[in-house]
Amino acid sequence: MEFQKLKSIIEALLFMVGEEGLTLKQLAEITEMRQEVVEDAIHDFKGELERDKRGIQLVKIAGSYQLATLPEHAPYLERMAYSPSRSSLSQAALETLAIVAYRQPITRVDIEEVRGVKSERAIHTLVNKDLIQEVGRAEAIGRPILYGTTKAFLDYFGLADLSELPEANQFDASEGLEEDTNLLFEKLSNRQLTIDDVGGGA
Repeated sequence: MEFQKLKSIIEALLFMVGEEGLTLKQLAEITEMRQEVVEDAIHDFKGELERDKRGIQLVKIAGSYQLATLPEHAPYLERMAYSPSRSSLSQAALETLAIVAYRQPITRVDIEEVRGVKSERAIHTLVNKDLIQEVGRAEAIGRPILYGTTKAFLDYFGLADLSELPEANQFDASEGLEEDTNLLFEKLSNRQLTIDDVGGGA
């Protein structure tokens, strides 16, 4: 495989897995390349990001490689996350919250399979709003994070436990997902204030 193509594939894989990251062994298995070659590609890619002064960096955390933002950009990222114009939850975040509520514990990949699109940003927003949280790790390759709703989610909607959630379709396909989501939050909003007023940010 051409070296530049290998770097491109590694970038795509790390972008897809997000904060879960991939180990050198996993990257080698997926690309069907020797670990030494993959490691060289990783180091070269990391150097390119630094030389080009890109907005992301390649980091190694707990043995796994992942893409991350630069620390010096944190003030701007926080400003975006907590901008008043972004105080309400997007349709993507609402759909993600509904899926987590009914299918928890669930991984990001499974959420994306239901929605049919990437959901990392929506998950990040919901975690920041304390509506969902990490509840464990799945017994699968890479030990992906499992997400579930929080006590704050129950408190906000006045639910004693998850059994009090309104009956709804189990979000098994993206078709009709927006309609099902809107119906769910209409029912929940009858018990409490609109979800758009959940505290602060993202």
